[in-house]
Amino acid sequence: MKKSLTLFIFIIISFIHPNWAHAQEKTSLSTEGFKAYFYKDTSNKATIKDIVGKDFTAANSDILNFGLDRFTYWIKMVPTAEKYHSKLALQIDQPRLSSSQLFFYNTSITEIPEYNPFSSTQKKFTQGKIYLLPKNLSKESTLYLKLNSKEVFVVPLSIIKENSLLDTFTLRGIVFGFYTGIMGIMFVYNLFLFIIVRDRSYLYYIFYILSTWLTQVTLQGYSSKYFWEQGSFLDHNAIIIFSNSALFFASLFTISFLNTKVFSKISHKLFTIICYASFLNVFVLFIFGADIAFIIMQFITLVGAIIALSTSYVVYFKKHFKPAGYYLVAWSVLLLGAIFFILKDYSIIPYNNFTIYLLQITSALEVMLLSFALADKINFFKKENEVAQAQALNASLENQKLIREQNIVLEKKVHERTEELQSANSTLNITLTNLKETQSQLVDAEKMAALGQLTAGIAHEINNPINFVTSNIKPLELDINDLKDIITKYEEIDFDGDVKAQVEEIEAFKKQIDLGFVNTEIVSLLSGISEGAKRTAEIIRSLRNFSRLDESDMKPVDLNEGLQSTLVLVRNNMPDNLTVINELGNLPKVECQPGKINQVFMNLVSNAIQAIKSKKVPGDEEFLTIKSWYEEQQVKISIKDTGIGMSEETKHRIFEPFFTTKDIGEGTGLGLSIVFSIIEKHKGHIDVISKLGVGTEFIITLNVNPE
Repeated sequence: MKKSLTLFIFIIISFIHPNWAHAQEKTSLSTEGFKAYFYKDTSNKATIKDIVGKDFTAANSDILNFGLDRFTYWIKMVPTAEKYHSKLALQIDQPRLSSSQLFFYNTSITEIPEYNPFSSTQKKFTQGKIYLLPKNLSKESTLYLKLNSKEVFVVPLSIIKENSLLDTFTLRGIVFGFYTGIMGIMFVYNLFLFIIVRDRSYLYYIFYILSTWLTQVTLQGYSSKYFWEQGSFLDHNAIIIFSNSALFFASLFTISFLNTKVFSKISHKLFTIICYASFLNVFVLFIFGADIAFIIMQFITLVGAIIALSTSYVVYFKKHFKPAGYYLVAWSVLLLGAIFFILKDYSIIPYNNFTIYLLQITSALEVMLLSFALADKINFFKKENEVAQAQALNASLENQKLIREQNIVLEKKVHERTEELQSANSTLNITLTNLKETQSQLVDAEKMAALGQLTAGIAHEINNPINFVTSNIKPLELDINDLKDIITKYEEIDFDGDVKAQVEEIEAFKKQIDLGFVNTEIVSLLSGISEGAKRTAEIIRSLRNFSRLDESDMKPVDLNEGLQSTLVLVRNNMPDNLTVINELGNLPKVECQPGKINQVFMNLVSNAIQAIKSKKVPGDEEFLTIKSWYEEQQVKISIKDTGIGMSEETKHRIFEPFFTTKDIGEGTGLGLSIVFSIIEKHKGHIDVISKLGVGTEFIITLNVNPE
């Protein structure tokens, strides 16, 4: 840090060199033989003819500071010398004036046009206002200057020789180019570091550099020369917009760099408020205008600077975060530069090239110091990391020593324990083999028991669609006979006799049997027969799909098909007030044992229906929701009911063998135990969500390709 501060002091000394500060050949109004007065036009409508006879107030300085004022000011400059240089120019060193006009009054009034020292055309000069004074200046003549500003009304007036104008503004262009070069280098350098390090502090910092540079470009009048049109909306409001942007990103940078969330929670909240305030102030600009937005921006900036300095002081001296030292120096330099920059507008310190560009100089120095701060932050964390690694290494070596000592003892105990475990393992293997055989028998028995309970319901389900067919056959036969009669009558027409009479007789017969109704009825009867056949086929297919007892090998299966088959088989057991909601997603096929997975579905759906039927006070409408979806290489199936639900105690025991909440003879207590074992065998898991009196949801999770 000492080396960096030495470089910083060297740069300051090079800028404050007296030859540079006084290089501009410029003199004040009084030294060139002029006395200045001013008049405030509150109507903003007065013309030069109205102003000539007004009473003016004497100006005590060549720098007229009227604050934030929207009224028009007239400056009267009265010649007091006997003789003047033939080529003098009046320079108004304020690029942000809204408008200005210079009038020469002798025996008549003449308006003097603006002068651009860099162009032979009449294109306006953007770095201030320059007027070439008339050659016939005398004590009998007077100059009237009309000024208007929409920002801070600071008007530095000076007299300069015409041949010195190019030298003056060339020097300023070099200085501003040097400033732009520093800002550009810092921007690119820190952008490159952000791409490598990915630290958000660098991202906020490069946006802060850009916003600060755009603010300075606008203040010096280069923006309307190179970027946007002079007098446009952006030109009038750019300073407020970019100043708020710089304040916004400076606050984010401070939060990130000083880690205020850890080191100073109060400052963290205050900087967060400043971020929001600076962001909202842009909307204030559009809604309430530049006056209020400018005042708010100045207030936020002042408060933010105080908080930033105090926070960096606390973090550096009390929290011992060394990179905060650069931050403290950087903002102190910028704050001092801003103070001296304002003092020159009140003639407290000299108004020269150094004080004019003091804000840019300190801004460039601040940017460089903050870059040092970011670099020092990396070194700080690097050193902390090295210390932590050294401590971790020492701890690791100590642990290794302890481990070696413990290993000797543990090896002896492990040997003894291994012998005991080998003996116990033999016994457990025999027990496990017997358990697996018993478990397989229980699964098959439970499935056969479930199928037995469904037999009566399935017979009833098949009987209903068969009735569709049998009840429609007789009416269909009668309708077909009527059609046959019509066809027979057409075939028996005697074309040698009275054809018309025979046709009329047939038409009368059609009306008698109502042919249109017959045709409609035939379509309806055939549709009923078709629907009955389809439903019968669906039940048979579902039953065949469900009872795949022989399919014990793993194979790709469409789980949605198993769910739909299960719903068809249990449909007869559903109460009238139950609504089934199907939300089956697009699932990939899952490697599983189809028969066993279908048994899981049957047990869970049957339990859900039983839970709904068990409600003492059933609702007007109960719901059974079947949902399936695919996420992260897993298939999930949800079976949710609006039944009686379970208490926490019951929920923790439902997968225990022979545990049941049903009455004696209604359940064996093996259904959910078998479900759990089947899902576990498929290397999946089942979750239960239940609330007493609300309902229960079982969520099954299966891997698409279980290993």
